[in-house]
Amino acid sequence: MPKLLYLISEDWFFCSHFIERAIAAKQAGYEVIVVARETDHGAIIRNAGLRLIPLKVERRRINPLGELQTLLDIWRIYRNERPDLLHHIALKPMLYGSFIARILGLSHLVNAPVGMGYIFTSDKWIARLLRPFVLSAIRRLINPSCSKVVFENNDDLTNFVADGLVRSSDAVLIRGAGVNIDQFTPQPEPKDPPVVVLTARMLWDKGVGEFVEAARQLRLKGINARFLLVGAPDLGNPATISNKQLQAWHKDGVIEWIGHQNDIAAILASSHIVCLPSYREGLPKSLIEALAAGKPVVTTDVPGCREVVRNGANGILVPPRNVHALVEALSQMLTNPKLRAQFGARGRARAETEFASHLIIKLTLSLYQELLSKQIGYVDAS
Repeated sequence: MPKLLYLISEDWFFCSHFIERAIAAKQAGYEVIVVARETDHGAIIRNAGLRLIPLKVERRRINPLGELQTLLDIWRIYRNERPDLLHHIALKPMLYGSFIARILGLSHLVNAPVGMGYIFTSDKWIARLLRPFVLSAIRRLINPSCSKVVFENNDDLTNFVADGLVRSSDAVLIRGAGVNIDQFTPQPEPKDPPVVVLTARMLWDKGVGEFVEAARQLRLKGINARFLLVGAPDLGNPATISNKQLQAWHKDGVIEWIGHQNDIAAILASSHIVCLPSYREGLPKSLIEALAAGKPVVTTDVPGCREVVRNGANGILVPPRNVHALVEALSQMLTNPKLRAQFGARGRARAETEFASHLIIKLTLSLYQELLSKQIGYVDAS
């Protein structure tokens, strides 16, 4: 039985984006191990029949001693487990896991630079300072022999190959986590006033500030609508928005902040428009859920978001950090129910043919099998 090990920073992110694929791998005959920081999702992983090894990892700060300890912990886990296949998810796990795999002589890697994170979205001096060093590490580590690099959008794939960070023969496009198209289904629009919803971690680089300002300006224009923020701050991310700020916006009455919600399908069913003015994404799960639910989308013309939305077909793309353009796009959508219905129907069709979970699972398992077929003794994991 081949041993598959996922290395990822957070157990909650694994559950939201990868657990379906991990369960499918287990059903296909893999022994599956998840190495992640354990918060409140550990039981979900274990109840799925997967083995969880907790890892202390810090995303928000860079503490040299803490980073060294994390590297040593990964080294011990990899040395003890000797996995046949490694799947590293996001920037730090990708770099640390690939480095330790090289030391221990472990090949057969899948590296997934999802989203690229704070260092590549922030304009702060520390992010700009670290960026060239991180790019150098990426160039050296993420694409050794017998490895594949999985991208969630065409922009990142094209750029990584053009910059010589990844060999074109090893670059693979798998569009995000997929969406359960039976769970997220189109429903008749609820009664007015229309509801615009932003579902995401409460981070500045998700465009939350622009969303709030756009809501304020639309109210001043006399447009009657509700603006809903769904999600919690991410204390492990330097771009997090404080509870105090979110509560202040809510108290002002410009937006309604309802925090983290488990039943996103119900939220979408009670909404009219989905908005995500993000600065950069891998492939946003909230948008493919919106498509499956038949909702029109207003989002930014940036990597990841434009992978989901075709401007003028199933939504509207606006420049990032541009409140004026966001106001105009939302105003157009809020005042045109016929346009919303057209965009929603086209979005649902795309969800069914391009983003459905079973398609993403099939592509991922095929990739695992391709890598393992190069390893003596594992010809078929199914």
